[in-house]
Amino acid sequence: MRKSSVLLLLLGTIPGFAQKSVVDNAGEKIRQFNAHSAFNRGEFKTALGLYKDLVKDKPGDADFAFWVGECYFNLSDVPNAIEFFEKSEQLDANSASNLHLELGKCYQLSGAIDKAITEFEAFKTTSYGAKNLKESDVDHFLNQCKAAKEMMAHPLNVSIENLGNVINTEYEDKHPSITADGKKMIFTSRRPRDKDSPVDKEGDGKYFQDIYVSVWDTVKKMWGDPDLLPGSINSDYNDAVCSISPDGKQVFVYRNDPIDARGGDIWVSKLGSSGRWGAPKPMGRPINTTYWEGDACLSPDGNTIYFTSERKVKGAMGRSDIYMCTRKSKSGEWSDAINLGPDINTEYDEGGVYIAADGKTLFFCSDGHNSMGSYDIFKTVNENGVWSKPVNLGYPINTIGAEKSFIITTNGKTAYISSDRKGGFGDVDIYKVDLGNYPVLEKDPAKAMASQASPGISILKGTVISNEGASTLSAEINIYDKDGKLVGNTLSHAEEGGDYFITLPGNNSYTVKIDLKDYKPLSETFLLPCSKDGSTYTQVKHFLLYKK
Repeated sequence: MRKSSVLLLLLGTIPGFAQKSVVDNAGEKIRQFNAHSAFNRGEFKTALGLYKDLVKDKPGDADFAFWVGECYFNLSDVPNAIEFFEKSEQLDANSASNLHLELGKCYQLSGAIDKAITEFEAFKTTSYGAKNLKESDVDHFLNQCKAAKEMMAHPLNVSIENLGNVINTEYEDKHPSITADGKKMIFTSRRPRDKDSPVDKEGDGKYFQDIYVSVWDTVKKMWGDPDLLPGSINSDYNDAVCSISPDGKQVFVYRNDPIDARGGDIWVSKLGSSGRWGAPKPMGRPINTTYWEGDACLSPDGNTIYFTSERKVKGAMGRSDIYMCTRKSKSGEWSDAINLGPDINTEYDEGGVYIAADGKTLFFCSDGHNSMGSYDIFKTVNENGVWSKPVNLGYPINTIGAEKSFIITTNGKTAYISSDRKGGFGDVDIYKVDLGNYPVLEKDPAKAMASQASPGISILKGTVISNEGASTLSAEINIYDKDGKLVGNTLSHAEEGGDYFITLPGNNSYTVKIDLKDYKPLSETFLLPCSKDGSTYTQVKHFLLYKK
């Protein structure tokens, strides 16, 4: 017999008033099941509608109010999440085992730090909280609240400016990257390309990510109207910029093709002679794996790549760690990936990696260490092969919101961040940070400011050419200071036009030495100036090698 027939037969034996009660209860159970199923599938909008219908029918039910709050929280609607979590707490403070924890997270995100601390402490006193102390991360959230109060009480002497509606929209605009000469900025945006732009139906329902470019207007002293990056770099799915190489000839891209179930990889696109970007190609091993890889940046000399990965290998610290690979000088291939270690990586997420023009200062985001809340930007410096203990850049560069990317201009005077802090145009905006009173590249910014120290970084670039037929060459270029100490090393690649690129401290004398098989050794000494107007000085030097 069919189950529906059995149910009708059973209901038929119950008095009329009881029959209606059972049917209503069965219907409510089905709606609860459908709502929970949608929530567990990550379909939060669908689940929200179902839970709100349940709340409408039973406004005094604390459980239903809690689940409405959970849906709003997962949809990043913190004000509405707070409203329904508070309602649930008023109806029954013990309605859900993690109610105090979830409400505390929302208070933290909204800036109500003291209220957040109260809720987190209340959660710890519950039997569930005490039993699941480590898994709940409640102490981590409490430490974030305490760090936020301390840093907000001692703000940095920096000014932060939203780039405005030329760059930012009501949609996500994030992860800026700038060429070393400061002339081009590329970034990721979830704005629609046109009225027929598709949305990510399998994901969060927003428009797919694309990569845009803006050019610095030297007359107006501002960034120009952005356009889609020309060429074949954007696809029909999510394309997000990781970084642009210092010389502006390579763009590292994050792609998550829904047809490929590996979870996302790092790709690279190269600039063609026509000024258009070629179709990206996956970086391959050892950078990409079957796990998620999401950020990448190239060192100023092109010899090291830093990237983030969730690979499950010996030495992995947490969910997403920062790794590095070095380029093998002769083959140009990448060495095995090296985890930056427990001083840099935590059990939480590290990402947004960016290496400064000095080649030793690494910036990254993390929701570990002493974060103010969500993701903060940290700095570490490589001295003699050892990374220093990461330092939180402080407030207001960091906030209780999520700061997931940070880049700094070659002269160290200006930085750009992406943040979901209050007061922006949309979900995430790009901001400009004036570092004129905070020399962040210095080991001790306060001491450096007192002495008016300046990094004074300049660009050296050019081409290595053979005297026979003016053909371009692949060569290793070693750079020495006036005392004969090796201070820089880079490569030129024949297949890329024989070009080389490196950044060095300006107002210094250097000697370039190239020793290539079948060619006479080259040694040339020159002065690399430094700009006086705050811009980045660029010196072009071509090296002609003679056959033996």
